[in-house]
Amino acid sequence: MDYVDYYKILGVANAASEDDIKKAYRKLARKYHPDLNPNDDAAKKKFQQVNEANEVLGDPENRKKYDKYGKDWKHADELEKAQKQRGYQAGRGQGGDDYSSFFESMFGQEQSGRRRTKFRGEDLNSTLQLSLDEVYTTQKRVVDVNGKSIRFTIPAGVENGQVIKLAGYGTPGMNGGPSGDLYITFAIANDPKFKREGNNLQATVNLDLYTAMLGGETVVDTFDGKVKLKVAPETQPGTKVKLKGKGFPVYKKENEFGDLYITYQVKLPTHLTEQEKALFTELSKIRSDGSE
Repeated sequence: MDYVDYYKILGVANAASEDDIKKAYRKLARKYHPDLNPNDDAAKKKFQQVNEANEVLGDPENRKKYDKYGKDWKHADELEKAQKQRGYQAGRGQGGDDYSSFFESMFGQEQSGRRRTKFRGEDLNSTLQLSLDEVYTTQKRVVDVNGKSIRFTIPAGVENGQVIKLAGYGTPGMNGGPSGDLYITFAIANDPKFKREGNNLQATVNLDLYTAMLGGETVVDTFDGKVKLKVAPETQPGTKVKLKGKGFPVYKKENEFGDLYITYQVKLPTHLTEQEKALFTELSKIRSDGSE
């Protein structure tokens, strides 16, 4: 694994204070956030690098290990234990060649007939932005991590914030140790028509006053096409109708779907003509007379 200069990524000096690091991270995170840079792969990659740098430098303990061991900072505990056992005293560097040579000499070859110590590779994290429509069906996707293109399958029904693990796609292990894993977090954008609640969907449909009062039909959108619904006479605002099996697919369960709940909203007419006003006035009188 190559050395990554997290100080350079955040644009701060090695002696920067915790507050300076925090300010730099917030500024860059806002600048490169995927929501502000849709379909910008370069900004997405930069956002991931900034987050990775903050995870290390924003944590005092991680920063201390990084300042001392550089690219091998995640193995700090094992290294210090090994140093004590072998009587070595490591210098304080920025992860440069001197310490890398020490690390390699200590674990890169067998010494005095002893078995080499194996280290597992680091886990990697990636965020994938998708729309609700895109996760309605199973599909293939490719993500670029550390310059490597990884193709994988996204099962239908994946949820916002859900994390899946691709075993062995992290950084390579050391001295024959296993590779780390890749964790992908899904960020699913809100949909203008549907609100997702688990495997169910919620949607609002407008009815005109006359259809609501007299009954009739209306056409509603679903993810697999349009559906014609019968509207009962005297349908009240807020009435809910369930369309069984028209919701979202259940994750990793083929041909299982949630339900779609339609809430009717009655849209009152505007810009009435004089004739319409007269008819509504007459209707009001009839209703009043009938209530006496």
